[in-house]
Amino acid sequence: MAKIIDGKQTAADIRREIAEEVETIKAKAGRAPGLAVILVGDDPASQVYVRNKAKDCEETGIYSVVERLPAETTEEELIALVKKLNGDELIDGIIVQLPLPKHLNSEVIINNIAVDKDVDAFHPYNVGKIMIGDYNMLPCTPAGVMELLSRYGVEVSGKNCVVVGRSNIVGKPQAMLLLHKNGTVTVCHSRTKELAEVTKKADILVVAVGKAKMITGDMIKEGSVVIDVGMNRDADGKLCGDCDFDSCEKKASLITPVPGGVGPMTRVMLLKNTLSAAKRKLNI
Repeated sequence: MAKIIDGKQTAADIRREIAEEVETIKAKAGRAPGLAVILVGDDPASQVYVRNKAKDCEETGIYSVVERLPAETTEEELIALVKKLNGDELIDGIIVQLPLPKHLNSEVIINNIAVDKDVDAFHPYNVGKIMIGDYNMLPCTPAGVMELLSRYGVEVSGKNCVVVGRSNIVGKPQAMLLLHKNGTVTVCHSRTKELAEVTKKADILVVAVGKAKMITGDMIKEGSVVIDVGMNRDADGKLCGDCDFDSCEKKASLITPVPGGVGPMTRVMLLKNTLSAAKRKLNI
């Protein structure tokens, strides 16, 4: 039976560490790190995410601003707000909560965020920096995965690492981060033939496809580390990941649960990015 990787507890530990650093920054700079979240429209899931982010900021002492805009906001109005926050000396990080209403081009909006305040690391400049291994910002979910591997003592160097999923937000940057740690990385996707034959060779398996219980125990290697990034609902409406937890747990050495695995880490890495952005700006 696998040992459970507790993302919830790990995230709580990191929040305490961040809170201590925030107090140091306040003592030296006279202000806390600042995060601005822009929410356009009334998507229920986005409302929950934004509330949670504000709660995390309050817990760690980070100054938080939530800019709520109506769904009919124009691209020009949204860009104007982004540029205003770019120039705000109290704001170190800016995120635009996705998805945006359909009439807004998220790529255009993200490209207007100042690269040193892009704490989601979605701007093409920051994506390019990740590619060459000279980065200041990391996408929060892949960064959270790497933090979990590190804190649970998983050595990446020399390991066969398989990433299932090739999204710009998780799959691609996840592969690059594992590569930077000297893992031997294979990226699988919807066109991969004989997927199980590839996943069975993985010492470290990261699954981020958004398909409930797609990876089963017979598709993984005995003693492997299984990181499940998925967040789905099964036929009974219960939250589940991209891996069939019950069968994978029997063969893995370490495994993340859903919920309580990668999800809490994604949230806390946003705070960590904001903290890092503030430290760079204030030369601390």
